[in-house]
Amino acid sequence: MKRSITIGFFSICFIFFILIADPACADVVINEVMASNGYYENGHAWDWVELYNDGDSTADLSGWGFTDSKKDLYKFTFPAGAKLKAGEYLTIWCTGEKNKSPGKGKVFYADFKISASGEKLRLTDKAGEEIQKLELPEQYGCVSYGKPSGGGEYGFFENPTRGKKNDGEAFARRAAEPVIITAAGFYEGSVTVTVRGEEGAELRYTTDGETPTRKSRLFPAEGLTVKKTTPIRVKAFRDDAVSSTTAGGTFFIDDAPQTAIVSLISDDKYLFSKKTGLLVKGTGSIPNYSKGYEYPVHIEYFNKDGGQEISQTGTMTCSGHSARINAQKSIALYARKAWGADRFAFNPFPTRDYESYKSLLLRSANSDYSATRLRDIVASSLAEGQGILYQDHEVIQVYINGRYWGHYNLREKINKYFVAAYEGVTEEKDIDSIDILARTGTDEFLQNGDNRDWLELCDFCKKNDLNNPENLARVENELDIDNMFTHAAYEIILGNVDFTNVRIYRVPGGKWKYLLFDVEACWRNLERTPIEYYIKPLNAKIQGFRHEPLNALLRVPEMKARFLNRVSELLSTVFRWDNVEKHFDDVIAQLKPILPRHIERWKNMKMENWKVNIHATKYYARLRPKKIPEMLKKAMGLTNAEMEEYFGETLILLEETNKRPEE
Repeated sequence: MKRSITIGFFSICFIFFILIADPACADVVINEVMASNGYYENGHAWDWVELYNDGDSTADLSGWGFTDSKKDLYKFTFPAGAKLKAGEYLTIWCTGEKNKSPGKGKVFYADFKISASGEKLRLTDKAGEEIQKLELPEQYGCVSYGKPSGGGEYGFFENPTRGKKNDGEAFARRAAEPVIITAAGFYEGSVTVTVRGEEGAELRYTTDGETPTRKSRLFPAEGLTVKKTTPIRVKAFRDDAVSSTTAGGTFFIDDAPQTAIVSLISDDKYLFSKKTGLLVKGTGSIPNYSKGYEYPVHIEYFNKDGGQEISQTGTMTCSGHSARINAQKSIALYARKAWGADRFAFNPFPTRDYESYKSLLLRSANSDYSATRLRDIVASSLAEGQGILYQDHEVIQVYINGRYWGHYNLREKINKYFVAAYEGVTEEKDIDSIDILARTGTDEFLQNGDNRDWLELCDFCKKNDLNNPENLARVENELDIDNMFTHAAYEIILGNVDFTNVRIYRVPGGKWKYLLFDVEACWRNLERTPIEYYIKPLNAKIQGFRHEPLNALLRVPEMKARFLNRVSELLSTVFRWDNVEKHFDDVIAQLKPILPRHIERWKNMKMENWKVNIHATKYYARLRPKKIPEMLKKAMGLTNAEMEEYFGETLILLEETNKRPEE
């Protein structure tokens, strides 16, 4: 009996030993790491870790831990059933996002990020035994670190190879980026460009926007003379290091700027390739420009005097919605730390006092593409100082790989950083928590943060009488009412027929606010639209945005008066023609000299037609404000006495300031 017990005990111990000392476990290694990723896949550029099974049998990873913390070895835990077959790879995406599924198969998701400044990564089995501890040095942007396929010490790879065999050679460092000594910018006749690199490095260059390779031409020691507008990219190569980041600069010959200039330099595969280029339709059922590609691009900004204010690599995406079908597409630009600086350290906008931007928008005028090219920027500029967030602008011209790309309006890009700058939010955790919603605010229109409080507030307004002081107090506590009244007033006065362009936001601890954006479908007629979408019964069909908060408040006498007074105030100040005309004339003066070249480039309009469209737009901008009081009378059932109270003096003023030119 004793012998049976003893044999049984040792059998259990042996089995236990086999479980905790599975030989396949020792063959699983952290094979490659990307801790500063700038390559976007499906809208994300998460850090990642690749595991590889170098053994001959399948390893059961159930219950294993992966972490960057000595105190928490199971920061990420592989779910039951996770396995890695011999000779196979799996990826752990380190997202930094909570509440994600842990994943399965060959793709898993950890809710922490990896520090690019260097740290220790640990792989632990389910019994608490350390499988591997890998100490990462400080990492380079967009460069992976790992174990060479032929064996040897961990190091940096020339090419990231997630899910595939690693390069056979790894390096201890990266070559230094070359310095273009000759200032990029504007020259007459020609210019000789000189470049300096670290000792022992080969400097290779291109002049067509492509990233230089080891097969590209050697940069001449005596310098490179250019006689036409040329983008130059230079990269350093060594045998004992990963190749450098790419230096870039645009040299304009006999092409003096008439406005500020943005120059973009990037590879054809990112721009115009039928398979992957983001500025072309491509050959698939979904156009390339609608696939959300985000690619690296060298970005330069030259002010109107020709001085270069930024020159850095960031990323770009195609922007806009239906207007993406236009030949000249809007482009969003992002400062990404993995590619260089994490901010654009300048401020091109006249009404802002910010020191830097995370993102910028090159807007091609979208639906105003072949009409005036100025409706949106002129109308938006009228919101300055009126308690509502709007996108500032600068009239610019753009070049892509040295080729003239026409007139654009440089705009602030709407995202959490845009809101944070305006609202003075500086803590990263608070910036991440900013709520931004589009249109109706439902899940499909959630841009950032959370939408539950907004949807609940809208439903509350629909179901409860705000004449009840407690109900009204709740709405006042959650919604910036004056801001909403200002937004509705602008949309109605402008006559923005694209009424779905509504966005709201809320910063942590703040109230819901509206922002004014994309109002280029304005000043097109003297009809009532969009007033019928803003002022309507509470239980009416939701069309484009939630109308309930505004209309619930308009049922409260004091709020109705507050709204009408705000409309009257804006009509008598902001929308007086002498004020609006100044905004028009300022932009027209900038556009007129550059439009002939733009038209020659795109052939999307004629100068004569542009002048006709400008005349018509001014006509509607001048006369529409006079029509608004009567529109509101019909929409809100105002009495003659109310019309006199709220609009009597305003109409007298507008009859003088906004009268027809021939009157």
